[in-house]
Amino acid sequence: MTLTKRAFIASTVAVAAALGLGHAHAQTALDTVMKNKLIKIAVPTDFPPYGFVGIDLKPQGLDVDTANLIAAKLGVKVELVPVTSANRVPYLQTKKADLVISTLGKNPEREKVIDFTAAYSPFFQAVYGPKAAALADFNGLGGKSVAVTRGAIEDQELTKVAPANTDIKRFEDNNATVSAFVSGQTQFIATGVSVADNMIKRNPALGAEYKLLLKDSPNFIGVAKGEDALRAKVNEIIIAAKKAGELDALAKKWLGRPTGALPE
Repeated sequence: MTLTKRAFIASTVAVAAALGLGHAHAQTALDTVMKNKLIKIAVPTDFPPYGFVGIDLKPQGLDVDTANLIAAKLGVKVELVPVTSANRVPYLQTKKADLVISTLGKNPEREKVIDFTAAYSPFFQAVYGPKAAALADFNGLGGKSVAVTRGAIEDQELTKVAPANTDIKRFEDNNATVSAFVSGQTQFIATGVSVADNMIKRNPALGAEYKLLLKDSPNFIGVAKGEDALRAKVNEIIIAAKKAGELDALAKKWLGRPTGALPE
């Protein structure tokens, strides 16, 4: 065997060994969490009702409650790691967090760099209105006025389902849309859940509530690529919590509606 061929074989074996070690290393997250009795979970702190800082300066919200639920089911303590939309995936990739629970939608681009569990909560656009205003279905919007932000997803979805005689009033941004509804310029408003949550909290006298769903975009939990054992364990917890009604309870608490059908 020539020296060159030996060197090639040796380097090939070394690369294979390195890949094997890398794969083995990539599967250590669940073992490390259980050994240390601690899981680091990235959550939002600037996106109510999913994650925000309360008056006691502690994180709260649907995503925070979900993080606490998962830690409790694992029997470990939780370290909440505040993240933004921009750094939540990098935190997962650099092991600053074991999981990301931060209104994370699943798409092909993200699936190239991280893995996802089953969905745990809805993220949606909906029609909201006063509690006293009955609205059983979209036909009930006929002859009624609805504020919506021009060109937003809720504008597109509302246009598809609203009767032709619905008075859809379009505004240039969310603030103008909310102001129109709050000031009584319209009877209903079509908007995203996070915008609606802020509106309802800031204007309790309105008595506004969730009425009709326009579009559902479920949230998923992010897991580092290759951490199949941790992903499987979290999936097990999510599915059990869904069957037990625990996820529905969290959704009703923070979003005013049950989870609905969530993809697994």
